[in-house]
Amino acid sequence: MRYYAPYLKKYARRLRYDMTDAERRFWYCVRRKRFSAVQLYRQTPIGRYIVDFYAPAARLVVEIDGGQHFTDEGRAADALRDAALMQMGLRVLRFDDRTVLMETDSVLDEVWKAVCAAIGEHA
Repeated sequence: MRYYAPYLKKYARRLRYDMTDAERRFWYCVRRKRFSAVQLYRQTPIGRYIVDFYAPAARLVVEIDGGQHFTDEGRAADALRDAALMQMGLRVLRFDDRTVLMETDSVLDEVWKAVCAAIGEHA
């Protein structure tokens, strides 16, 4: 289990309840080990962040970004967040909402390749 700031737990629960359409679609495809028999968790606190999706076995974080991430401030915050997560030994994949909704299969394929590379399977 990874360290996280305890106060984040209630916010993570709220985010699980209020997922975006893109997050719901992605979650439907990967929940209950449907995806490569690797468990993914949604809206998980790690350190001082809440990540959208986390696969501990693959040490992989998947972020699904809405419009606020494409501002200068959003990009800067994401760069700091990604650096902190990478320092923890995690790989971060980012996708925008539109790509997840319109090209779900290609997003899943990219995540699949990252999972396989991390756990040593062949895609």
